[in-house]
Amino acid sequence: MQVSGREKAYEFLKDTILADPEMQGRFISEQDVADRIGVSRTPIREALLLLAAEDLVQLVPKKGAYVAPVSGRQVAELMELRGVVERFAAERVLEAGTAPVRAMREAIERQTALRGMADAREFIDVDRQFHALLVRATGNELMTKVYEGLRARQVRAGVVALFRATGRQDAVLLEHESIVAALESGDVGAATAAITAHLESTLKVLLGA
Repeated sequence: MQVSGREKAYEFLKDTILADPEMQGRFISEQDVADRIGVSRTPIREALLLLAAEDLVQLVPKKGAYVAPVSGRQVAELMELRGVVERFAAERVLEAGTAPVRAMREAIERQTALRGMADAREFIDVDRQFHALLVRATGNELMTKVYEGLRARQVRAGVVALFRATGRQDAVLLEHESIVAALESGDVGAATAAITAHLESTLKVLLGA
């Protein structure tokens, strides 16, 4: 199926431009984005309207689309929502015997190979996939869809965290390993505690605590 210009622009803006820490506090150049992905400015504007509706950019009259820095409240709310969904997912998959341990370990292996700030964006994308595997394994399609809707916010927050804390990548890998080890052992309490610790660790980095 052919991807429309608007869809192409939407995905590029959401996954590349908004995930760039240097874009925080700056306006998006419609022409620059159009040149980079090979479309006209019209689909760029259409995509920006969609992103504004999701509160991912702010449309300022006569100035364009502004990428506001992520606020402490937004980060806290994101981690709170993720915690609710991911802890529930851990409980559900362990109850059903569907914990995707092997796939999650493979994600950790891919992340390990991507260590280094040159691959920070891809490292965090695999990070998102790691957590999405757990949610998807519940078999709850609506919850999975809602969780996937957090993708841009997750990637954006994750990349910023990597740039703010030296050694954050190694910490993430250890935290992920703790989650998988708990799932593998079938210990619900340990799994939910590991998820909470991981999200709280990321939140502290983002808030500078």
